[in-house]
Amino acid sequence: MGGDGLVLQRIEALLDAPASGEAAPSLANLEETLTEGYAEALALEAERSRVTGELVSLATRLTHAEDQLGKLRVQLDRLQARARALRRAS
Repeated sequence: MGGDGLVLQRIEALLDAPASGEAAPSLANLEETLTEGYAEALALEAERSRVTGELVSLATRLTHAEDQLGKLRVQLDRLQARARALRRAS
């Protein structure tokens, strides 16, 4: 991926430049920047997809851990009640 918005800065500079005349960027410059911009967009989309997959996996793991923790707490409460009852009986 490009250097933190470098392609975007180049696109903005081209858009701010005159559309015609000597100061206008060449067609080759526009096409090169378009190519780099689309490549950057594809790379960012791939990164977004990868991160989304990781988030789904983490969310699944978190849900499982929360379920297990809930079950464990219920059983711990039951066991604690039994221990209290035995302490009182002895």
